[in-house]
Amino acid sequence: MKQQLLQEKYPVYVLELAKGETPYADTDAILAYLKDAIDKHPVAAYIAEFDHYAHTKALPEGELAPGLVAAKNIVFCFGTKLPKPEMLSVRPRSIGVAEYADRFVISFLEAPMPVANEAMEHWVKALAA
Repeated sequence: MKQQLLQEKYPVYVLELAKGETPYADTDAILAYLKDAIDKHPVAAYIAEFDHYAHTKALPEGELAPGLVAAKNIVFCFGTKLPKPEMLSVRPRSIGVAEYADRFVISFLEAPMPVANEAMEHWVKALAA
């Protein structure tokens, strides 16, 4: 897993897995695994899935990365405290799963809450066989 600064301002974690490096066959299988992990977590709350690929493809001006065959986000929240209303701007969390013919690219934005980062990092690393 790599940490990088996306567009010079967004700290993200990225894991690229060849399809042979994971037991999960497709994006939906990975999202099902992540939903189960979220449901089992004592604090995390599942919110939704978003099919970013379908949304973007349906737009007249939509543009997709070459070779991309699927792209979905699973949306959830770790919020244990709401000390001030501005905290809403960094919630909820999401993990993105992009699928190509030969690999997956899984990514998430660094959270301001260490326990959330640890959980997301653990879930994503566990995708590797």
